[in-house]
Amino acid sequence: MPPALTLSSLPLFPLGTVLFPGGVLPLRIFEVRYLDMIGKCHKAGAPFGVVSLTRGSEVRVPGAQEAFSDVGTLATITELATPQPGVLQIRCTGAQRFRITRRERLKHGLWVAEVQRIDGDMTVPVPDDLQGTAEALRQLIQALQLRELPPAQMPLQEPWQLDDCGWVANRWCELLPLPLALKQRLMALDNPLVRLELVSDLLTRAGIPH
Repeated sequence: MPPALTLSSLPLFPLGTVLFPGGVLPLRIFEVRYLDMIGKCHKAGAPFGVVSLTRGSEVRVPGAQEAFSDVGTLATITELATPQPGVLQIRCTGAQRFRITRRERLKHGLWVAEVQRIDGDMTVPVPDDLQGTAEALRQLIQALQLRELPPAQMPLQEPWQLDDCGWVANRWCELLPLPLALKQRLMALDNPLVRLELVSDLLTRAGIPH
């Protein structure tokens, strides 16, 4: 069995959200600990890690404890702008998932970690009994396109992979107003078919036709 791909000293961005592979994440950054980190990542073309908070807040509070999930997602910066001094606006795409094996908080509050990359979802065709879930997402995408939203406001990005279990499940997980802990569990699931089955059940409970 080949050794797991690892990354050392990966900078982390603990957030009150879950980033899924293939997902879009816009961020407005003003904390010093992240301005420097994002600037360096953008210059080097390197990713940073997004992890969901289990305790604490996104903005650092002196003396407050921060805790976050062990499984996160690499974020690749696709757009960066400086609307005013001391503020960055970025747009990121979710890439590969990872599992933290060691973490450390540096003096100025930035977290870094050693991580093992988690294999991407296997490509699994959407089975017949879940085609309605993919079709409902297709209709939602069409409705969003009719609104002619600027690319920066579009919550999903091409290429559309409506025949792939993992992609369809991930996009629904992003769009549904689910509790953070549930989104985290769904993102960390290894089996994309099981993830889509659970999403289909959630759509049924929410009364969304599919």
